[in-house]
Amino acid sequence: MEEPDLDALREDLARLEAEEALVSAQRRHLHQKIDFGYATDETRAREREISDQRQALHRRIDELRERLARDSSARSRA
Repeated sequence: MEEPDLDALREDLARLEAEEALVSAQRRHLHQKIDFGYATDETRAREREISDQRQALHRRIDELRERLARDSSARSRA
């Protein structure tokens, strides 16, 4: 099996981190609406969706970081 290209993994990581930043900004905005009493049931449902999406992104980012660390150390030993 071919080893993954570290540059491609780094690009994926950067893309996911940028996506996470946007999702986090959306979540902050929704939290402000909720905190200041402007929340509707729709706002709360949307916040839940965004939070779930953000958690999934964090898992993917963590997995990629672990994989990059593993692959980088394996290549440095080779």
